[in-house]
Formats: sequence, C-alpha cells, structure tokens
Amino acid sequence: MAVYTQLSAEVLADLVAEYDVGELVSAKGIAEGVSNSNWLVETTGSETNGKRFILTMYERRIDIAELPFFLGLLDHLAANGCPVPRTIHDRSGASSRMLHGKAVALIEFLPGVSVDHPTPAQARSVGRVLAEMHETAQDFPGTRANDLDPHASARVLADCGQDALAKIDAALPDVIPVAEKIADGWPQGLPQSVIHSDLFPDNVLMLGDTVSALIDFYFACNDAMAYDLAVTHAAWSFSGDGHGYRAEVGQALVEGYESVRALSPEEREALPLLAQGAALRFISSRAQDWIDTPADALVTKKDPMDFVRRLEFYRTNGTEVFAA
Repeated sequence: MAVYTQLSAEVLADLVAEYDVGELVSAKGIAEGVSNSNWLVETTGSETNGKRFILTMYERRIDIAELPFFLGLLDHLAANGCPVPRTIHDRSGASSRMLHGKAVALIEFLPGVSVDHPTPAQARSVGRVLAEMHETAQDFPGTRANDLDPHASARVLADCGQDALAKIDAALPDVIPVAEKIADGWPQGLPQSVIHSDLFPDNVLMLGDTVSALIDFYFACNDAMAYDLAVTHAAWSFSGDGHGYRAEVGQALVEGYESVRALSPEEREALPLLAQGAALRFISSRAQDWIDTPADALVTKKDPMDFVRRLEFYRTNGTEVFAA
C-alpha cells in the first residue's frame, strides 16, 4: 500500500457517494507498500455496510482488465467463510470504478493488527488459514497466470542492469546468474490452486493468535500451492533484514498448513528451491521498485538485500529446513 495520487476531500466525498456506505467522514492515506494508492476511509455507515473501508487506486503492476479476477476472488473466498474482506459494490453493482483515468475499488475493513514479530502460535494459525484458502479457491472459476515467476524475476534483474543494481548494493548484481539457475531448474507439475503469493505479515490481520483477515490479493494467481507456502515461509520466518532465521516460526507455519492439507512427497522435495524462488521474487520486485519509485511518492522503499540474505540461507540450509 502507498499513496501516489493525491485526492481532494471533495473528490473523495463524491466517490464515496456512489456507494451505499453513508457519507464520507474522513480519509487517511496509507504509506506502507509500493504498488497502489490506498486510504483508510470512514463514513457514517449504512444498514448493509459498516463504517470503515479501504479505498484503493490501482497505480502500478496491475492490469485493469484483471481487476474482476482479484475482486471476484475476494468475494468468492469471503462468501465461503475465509477471513477475507469482501468487495463493496457501487450502486450500479460494479466492483470497481474509474476516477481520473485510474481504477478504484472500495474494500471492506476487517479488524485486527499486523504483527511485527510473529509467535509460533500465530505462524501456525497463518499456515492453517493459508491451506484453507487454497482449498476454498480450488473451485474459483477465474484464472490468472503468475507474471512474477522465477523466469520473470530473472528478466527483471537483468533489465535493471548491473550498474543500477550495484548502486543499491555492491553484492546485488551477483544475484543475476543465481536467478537464471533457479529459473532453469524450476519444478513443474506440482498441485495448483489460486494462491496469494504475497502473504507478508502486513497482509495478515490478527486478533491474538487468530487470523482475522488475509488482505491485499493483488498478486494472486494460479500456481503451485507449495510455492505459496514457500513465499509465506520466507516472509514470516526471518528477522526483517533477513539476518536471523526463526526456526520455531518456520516449523509452526508448515505444521499449521499440513494440519489442513498434507504436502505430497514431491512438494516437500521441491520446497528448498521454491523458497529460493520466493526470495528471488522479492529481490527483483524490490530492486525494480527502488530504481523506479518517484522521489516524491509517499512510499517507504524496501531493501532487496533483506531477501538476498534469505536466498543464501535457503541455498545453504533449505534441505534441512524443509525435511519431513
């Protein structure tokens, strides 16, 4: 989440009036993230909807033609009992609208907080809910290819160029040949569903040890379920800078997942490489964002080296970490 586009109070009030949510009371920009502009919106409420919402303006990386997939997925998961915010449809029934030439959507606000230092109990809950989401998404009719797979990530790093990468960190260009090796050896034929593919702690809201909401599904796609578990493992099981691996958290995450859906032997064997690909995905996207983000955007840049450290950890220790 972030704010790239500034909207006046009058424009926001007119937009909110297109929904059955009451009148605008307040709107506060959200600085976290790098892809879209987001506001926490409070209204007077209505009989059918609450009073707090997330308003998103889609700025980067998202093909507007794919919005029905993302927003329809939210509605499908929410309708089937997953802790996911539903899309608020406007008075005409549309799940998104155009504003100043950009698409916007209003999303239900769910209570909870994102944890900075997850406990094993919280990680176990996240693993369980992730598996439940995978199973629920099996019959979602929409499909979307993963446009951030290892081949795409390797291309992004190559396109950034060694000189630009070296300005971020002198060691970052060394990831380019590693990325090509990961892409060339990528596992095929693993069981698939619609996956979240970006389930960082700030995309999970919790009440104590209970997951109250999974949010920010704008990288969701059809891909291997074990890959989504690997992404979540890389996001949850380390200190923020990637220096320290928290084995008890990583183990609890996988145990929670398998309490709902057992991994096949093929998935278990693939996890070390899947985790390397997960780290690569965030190295490449963070490097690209670091280079491309406008200087005046209300955005917190994220260091790709945090995931270079994870990548090296998985290359060295992945087999041991994911042993059954």
